[in-house]
Amino acid sequence: MSGASAAAGSPAAGSAALLARLESINRGVGRVVAWLTLATVLICFGTVYLRYAVGIGLIWLQESYIWTHALAILLGSGYAFLNGGFIKVDMAYNRLSDRGRAWVDLGGVIVFLAPFVTMIAISGWGFFVSSWRMAERSAYEGGLPALYVLKGMLMVFAVLVALQGMAVALRATLVLRGAIPATPSGTGH
Repeated sequence: MSGASAAAGSPAAGSAALLARLESINRGVGRVVAWLTLATVLICFGTVYLRYAVGIGLIWLQESYIWTHALAILLGSGYAFLNGGFIKVDMAYNRLSDRGRAWVDLGGVIVFLAPFVTMIAISGWGFFVSSWRMAERSAYEGGLPALYVLKGMLMVFAVLVALQGMAVALRATLVLRGAIPATPSGTGH
């Protein structure tokens, strides 16, 4: 059954709707991350200008661009995964059939991504809780408080990448079942 002929109430249609919802989460987060990236550049510029042109050094401002940069990476990873921004061995992957690519995507999520995300979530949780309990803040006088917030973003990273991994696995399963067409290679998911 093709994606176009799937009945509205069929399991394939429900799976395709779930796929769209999963992918929409990282699309939305990606829009926010674009603004975080701009904020990083502007804060960095302001920090450098104040320090070297005006002679004012503000630790909290310097740490702010480090935080926004880290947040852009942590929160933007699911979006990068959605758009094919992670490394694949393209010289082999692109030569595969649509079904072959679907099998590689499904296997990659199960064998590599799931254990990685699980390890990040488990170890990151302890890292976050330890920081929270001691009310960890910047090591520098005048730096940012609540360093545990930044460390807590490791769990958000794990969730966003896991959600996108679920979307990739679901898309691969639907392609293998013939319920939807494969995404053209190089365009992401």
